[in-house]
Amino acid sequence: MKIGVLGAGTWGMALARMLANDEYEVTVWSAIESEIDELSSSRVHKNLPGMVIPDSIVFTKEIREVCKDKDILLSAVPSVFVRGTMEKAAPFIPDGQIIVDVAKGIEASTLFTMSQVIEDVLSDGKHGNVKVVALSGPTHAEEVAKDLPTTIVSACKDMTAAEKVQDIFMNTCMRVYTNKDVLGIELCGALKNIIALASGISAGLGYGDNAKAAIITRGMVEMTRLGLAMGADKQTFAGLAGIGDLIVTATSMHSRNNRCGILIGQGVPPKEAVKQVGMVVEGVNALPAAMRLIEKYGIEMPITSMVNAIVNEKVSPASAVNALMQRDKKNEMDL
Repeated sequence: MKIGVLGAGTWGMALARMLANDEYEVTVWSAIESEIDELSSSRVHKNLPGMVIPDSIVFTKEIREVCKDKDILLSAVPSVFVRGTMEKAAPFIPDGQIIVDVAKGIEASTLFTMSQVIEDVLSDGKHGNVKVVALSGPTHAEEVAKDLPTTIVSACKDMTAAEKVQDIFMNTCMRVYTNKDVLGIELCGALKNIIALASGISAGLGYGDNAKAAIITRGMVEMTRLGLAMGADKQTFAGLAGIGDLIVTATSMHSRNNRCGILIGQGVPPKEAVKQVGMVVEGVNALPAAMRLIEKYGIEMPITSMVNAIVNEKVSPASAVNALMQRDKKNEMDL
């Protein structure tokens, strides 16, 4: 079985290694040609220094080659590059292709999830039978790269496609579940990064476990509130891609969003904090779309709104926390 991987970041390469070790034929492409040269020669990823890249993985600078004659195509580029990458790849993607997307975000201009972005690019009459599967869950690349036990969800309205991806990715280290609620899975993947920023900011301010638990719990309420307004399944938010991914992203130092939040809470300006993390911080990228969705659906998401105020409106973290703590009294059971 042949698998093409678009993107050579930590998550793309951790999955590429896993799939190659499962004896699939894996080809990896990156838009950054120097990255392909380095990975091909060194067989080491700079952000996953303990991971050895199997010799069987083929690296290419030609997007045609990564798309040609593949059983599945794995899209592992950051959310802001999904549309542009798919536009480049589209001429070489055959009708009927299964595309697995692992990016987590919402496109600010359209409010599309990543699978919707891919479907939009391929809605040209030539790709009517393409199936897009969202693969999401509590999955730090750093742990997958070490074969530590991991669980994930394969989501697609077409269960045949979801189950095929389940079969391909499932092994002794990764357990894969299926779900039809693609919208819910992708909303969770995008929004949990914002809540993880809030958790990091709290830690950076010196607050303790009580505050972190409150942010995770009430953050999940916000995520569910928006999901229900948009027509997602409530159960999804209580699953691996929901509370599972939120817990790991909001508590682990592997999490770029958590680390970025800690820096912001310590007084580092948001842009500088992102720079210091040194990799894409998807929670920051998700904020514009989240704020538009809050307005569109007329719902309250106070933690999300306060993170936006800190990141994009220069409100101090301490002032934002004070405003959250002094909000009007509420009944906990009100969604």
